Amino acid sequence: MKLYDMLDKEDWIELEKDINSKYGLNASVFDAEGNRITDFKKWANELCPAIKSNEKGQKYICSVAHQAIASEAMRTRKSVVEECDAGMVKIAVPIYVKDEFLGVTGGCGVLKESGAIEDYLIHKTIDINIEDIEKLAKGIKTIKKDKINSVVKYIEDRIDKIIDDFEN
Repeated sequence: MKLYDMLDKEDWIELEKDINSKYGLNASVFDAEGNRITDFKKWANELCPAIKSNEKGQKYICSVAHQAIASEAMRTRKSVVEECDAGMVKIAVPIYVKDEFLGVTGGCGVLKESGAIEDYLIHKTIDINIEDIEKLAKGIKTIKKDKINSVVKYIEDRIDKIIDDFEN
């Protein structure tokens, strides 16, 4: 079974748009192999596209974080909230139908209230000067723990409804 068996591409994009508009996250849905299933992108900040547009940034910051967090969500069958190596929040909500893991959905691109951008790590990884990183990071929103919990609950509820609608 695949995610597209449950919803078509346009409906998954609508979910991503909804998460982005409600919470300001880089929202995305990934299949069980870790591939994005849509091409929707609306950035939460200016730093994320600078990191993702660099091959090393994509490979050593974004992909590593996604693989670790999605694997944890798959293994535990629970939502996971961690920080990527750049210091931003990453949320992964697992999508299971019965015992079959189909992927994860969630978002990233904001800072925990007490968090900080790892500008030196970003600098060393993608060879961009720290002053430019600081400029790109200026508009990054912070999020409180209770708001993170609300985001997770909202995404879980949306996924549960999608699964219920599919099964019934």
